[in-house]
Amino acid sequence: MSETASCSSAPHSTRRERIEAILRQELSPTTLEIQDDSARHAHHAGAKALGGGGETHFNVAITSARFDGLNRVARHRLVNGLLSEEFSSGLHALSLVLHGEKTP
Repeated sequence: MSETASCSSAPHSTRRERIEAILRQELSPTTLEIQDDSARHAHHAGAKALGGGGETHFNVAITSARFDGLNRVARHRLVNGLLSEEFSSGLHALSLVLHGEKTP
């Protein structure tokens, strides 16, 4: 079984675990930090509308060779596109710090 197949078929019980699996699989990062910041936003109307269950706001820092040659907007679009299913199922906001291996 390929690494891609095993990663996508493995059950991930939390949004954080799903985000990490997607980003590791698609970006092969040398560094990846994911912090759930939902508790700080629990009082926001958007978080309340989503049921207040948390896992709606994350801070993510990634270093990946996939970002080399991409400008800041393209890097953000790439990550947001990879996580589009999470956004459609309750992810509300990402704070992103994205660095290439060769280009900051």
